Amino acid sequence: MKKIIVLLFLFVGILHVSAQKYATKTGNLKFEASVESFEEITAENKNTSAILESSTGEIAVLTLMKGFRFKIALMEEHFNENYIESDKFPKATFKGKVEDFDASKLSSTPKAFKISGDLTLHGKTKKIIASAKILKSGDKITITGNFDVKPEDFDIEIPKLVSKKVSEKIKVNFSFGLAKL
Repeated sequence: MKKIIVLLFLFVGILHVSAQKYATKTGNLKFEASVESFEEITAENKNTSAILESSTGEIAVLTLMKGFRFKIALMEEHFNENYIESDKFPKATFKGKVEDFDASKLSSTPKAFKISGDLTLHGKTKKIIASAKILKSGDKITITGNFDVKPEDFDIEIPKLVSKKVSEKIKVNFSFGLAKL
């Protein structure tokens, strides 16, 4: 019986060592909702958390909506109070998977991947696919990429008065420098 318990602990220990997680709390998210001929609408959040399970390619991301910074304070106020309703919906999350991910094949040369999963924003969840480039340098994995979202997909209402000034497709860029846990 003791041998079985020792073997069980060894097996669990080997699994734990082979399952490597990489994470960051300082990931970068940027979005742009600008329309040509009107004022630039961009914001950036430099405190986005992300975690990658390298053995499965599963990835999870969390960002606080009040962490987005705009060049113009009034835009930030309108974003949080009128559009995103940050007090009611304080965070956005993404849970998904890097398709065909194999950490052992990563190098310092970026490789193209698709990341698919569920984005939850403003209380609504929608499946998205993002294009990404992933590289590994030392004990760090860097993931950069982008995707587009539409405000109406997440029940975000753009008032008619400003609807011509806000793009119908919001371009989202992300960059995560993930360190081994």
